[in-house]
Amino acid sequence: MTDWLFDAQLVVAGVPILWREVVGNLFGLASAIGGMRRRVWAWPVGVAGNVLLLTVFLGGLFDTPQAKDLYGQAARQVFFAVVAVYGWVRWRQARGAGGPAVVPRSAGARARWGMLVAAVVGTVVSALVFRALGSWGPWADGWIFTGSLLATYGMARGWTEFWLVWIAVDAVGVPLLLQAGYYPSAALYAVYGGVVLYGFVVWLRAQRAGEPQEVTASGGAGTLAADAPEPVGRDV
Repeated sequence: MTDWLFDAQLVVAGVPILWREVVGNLFGLASAIGGMRRRVWAWPVGVAGNVLLLTVFLGGLFDTPQAKDLYGQAARQVFFAVVAVYGWVRWRQARGAGGPAVVPRSAGARARWGMLVAAVVGTVVSALVFRALGSWGPWADGWIFTGSLLATYGMARGWTEFWLVWIAVDAVGVPLLLQAGYYPSAALYAVYGGVVLYGFVVWLRAQRAGEPQEVTASGGAGTLAADAPEPVGRDV
């Protein structure tokens, strides 16, 4: 039964797709929705999705139809799982007392330049490491991994620009995953692209209005969550 669940596939337009890739991405989407509604269950659901997608993106090791290793994508799942565990513990502790608020703000010129340098250096270093490991599409994979780290760091600092970094990650992730044959993951990246664009608009409005709001992002292609009380009159 375990082997069947691990190897189960469906065929779409003649292309075999693993059910665990579909289920892993559905967990990621459910985690995003739960996170935006500030539900504690969003975190463990996200971790489950991360574990499944980790096995998907190590395709050469776990024998997927694509048989391609995307080490950057796999590393992201580990990173997001760690963040999710932290968020899970934090939310459970804060539940009932209300989470701390963050006022969305601009990163400023110095921080933007610092993130730009980090993006270039991180992408080059990651790509060289992933290429040495035999990762498929190492340069795109390197940017996706580096951009995900930078976006999460920007989120923690309350910088509105972190949403734009996520959009750039999705813009590279969709074509990479389509070319590699990871169609469900590519579709979810496209969905997340719309979600983060909406999130950027919401944060930009909150920044201009000076309203406190905190949003956390993690998961397979991403978990979005707000753990601060909603500002009065704002539909998030």
